Amino acid sequence: MRHHARLRVRSVGVVLALPAAVVLAACGSSSPTPSSTTSTTTASAATTVASSSSTTVATTTTTAGTANFNSCSVVTQAEAASAIGQSVTPGVLGNATVEGGLACVFYGPSAPTPTTPNVAQADTVRVVVVQGLNALMWYNNYRSSPDVHAQTITGYGDQAYFDGYASLSIMKGAYYLRVAVAPAGAPPSLSDEEQLANAILPSL
Repeated sequence: MRHHARLRVRSVGVVLALPAAVVLAACGSSSPTPSSTTSTTTASAATTVASSSSTTVATTTTTAGTANFNSCSVVTQAEAASAIGQSVTPGVLGNATVEGGLACVFYGPSAPTPTTPNVAQADTVRVVVVQGLNALMWYNNYRSSPDVHAQTITGYGDQAYFDGYASLSIMKGAYYLRVAVAPAGAPPSLSDEEQLANAILPSL
């Protein structure tokens, strides 16, 4: 009798644990819809930022409309390496305060340590995609910044500009793409940024 009672207790414990596991899995995989204050990102992307700057994310290119869309889903490690002309680490998600979203950052072998994806650093490739109703607002906000000397660039998306020293910003439909290629010991390269933008734009 005691043996049967233990089995029943264990069975109840398993049954109770299953709904909890399902709820946790659902929370970890859901993605919010575009809001009035920020770009669309996935819950898993936010978790990656919160965990540590060393956490890496998938670097395969996917269609922008998928549930797993974020700044790292539109660019591959190989594309980032080709743009900067050297090997880079897998992409890491970090805060992108200028664009109001998340940045995907790739580090070259000469990147300073410790690395932090929340700020711009040398020997890195940064890619940010802001999706949704506020994309154009962030695009224009950065363009109007006192530190930006915007130079209109044609042939990319609906409109584009080089900020004069660090990055290329592009609007394409409901997407704001900003790329910055900063090799070690040299200023960011517009030609490298254009190469990377051409690789990314088909995914948007």
